[in-house]
Amino acid sequence: MSRRTPCTVAVVCTAAGLVTVLALGWTLGHGIDERGTALAFGLLIALGELARWGSADGGEREPAPLGAAGALAYALLGQHAGEPTTHGVLQILAVVVAATLAGSVPHLAHGRGPGRDHIARRVLTVGFAAVCFQPLYNAGQVGELVGYGPYYALCIVGVLALTALFDAVLAAALVRARTRWPYGPLLRDELRALLGIASAVGATGAVMALAVAVVGLWALPVFCLPLLLTQFAFRRYAAVRTTYRQTITSLARATEIAGYTPPGHARRVASLSRAVGRELGLAEHELTVLEYAALMHDIGQLSLLDPVPAGATAALPTTEQRRIALLGGAVVRQTGVPADVAVVVERQADPYREQPLTARIVRAVNAYDEMARAQGPGGPLTALERLRLATGHDYQPEVVESLARVLARAA
Repeated sequence: MSRRTPCTVAVVCTAAGLVTVLALGWTLGHGIDERGTALAFGLLIALGELARWGSADGGEREPAPLGAAGALAYALLGQHAGEPTTHGVLQILAVVVAATLAGSVPHLAHGRGPGRDHIARRVLTVGFAAVCFQPLYNAGQVGELVGYGPYYALCIVGVLALTALFDAVLAAALVRARTRWPYGPLLRDELRALLGIASAVGATGAVMALAVAVVGLWALPVFCLPLLLTQFAFRRYAAVRTTYRQTITSLARATEIAGYTPPGHARRVASLSRAVGRELGLAEHELTVLEYAALMHDIGQLSLLDPVPAGATAALPTTEQRRIALLGGAVVRQTGVPADVAVVVERQADPYREQPLTARIVRAVNAYDEMARAQGPGGPLTALERLRLATGHDYQPEVVESLARVLARAA
């Protein structure tokens, strides 16, 4: 398995590299057709890369939406102001790669440039769109089959839909290769993300290609402005979410500062719980609820007059666990986090068969961290064995086995 992890990424990046070398070599040897059009789209893509809000490896699915929309528009460009275009697939790839790298130079200088996965995805996705459209258009088959009216626009939308599906499959495969998380949930999250900014990127690319076909290159600044404003809005939204998560993390540390729980316990439980949730196929919004609940699962201990030794609530009587959980849920409800988070915290002491899956995960991971810390050097293996022995009553077997797989990969 460890050999397969870099293999998929290496295959994708090698394929993208070979395509890039072929495209650049062919374009340099044959020259650039319609240099004004190529320059305009190249500047648009470079501007999109300059306006990126982070690294593609830092959690954003598309950190440079304007650059992606410009690349898709160039790949789907059939006419320029009513005149047929003559650029081909290889020139499209050469312009896209050159513009992407040019726009990434300032970010690379600050260590925030695009990762190789991002560039490989851009090359292969744009190449897929161009291969689906340009040969048919240049051969005149698009005009013969659908004409240049409403059905032509539907043809563009159809190519975009196939391209979006291809990109989602590719993105999920790259994440699967690096993390070994289950592929199905990853693909599901990528497909759900198509309803967000990915749909705006695709729609803008299609509209720009259609508008340039009618009015020329003046359409580019007109239609890229809304996406640029949307990009800045998403950046603000991402900053708010980051601040929100930092606030919850700081609140969760209150039990550590007060001496009720060991340092780092909440963060360890949150990290492991999220990994187990990934292993079990939870959706992205469920993982967020799970992470917030894991960070705040011990907040009810602040109501105790005397701290529990080492904060180990798993060893307390059920009635005391339930009281702490209910008090913790009441505190969480006052913080403004989603009600689902409070429910997970409140139900920590319920029988696991009556708990939601997120609560089962937090309960098992919390018990594991407490047991592993108490058992000394051999703690992790002993803690897992104790969890397995208690699966008949206290912990869900599937959750415990998922935890074991996560820990095995980390080791």
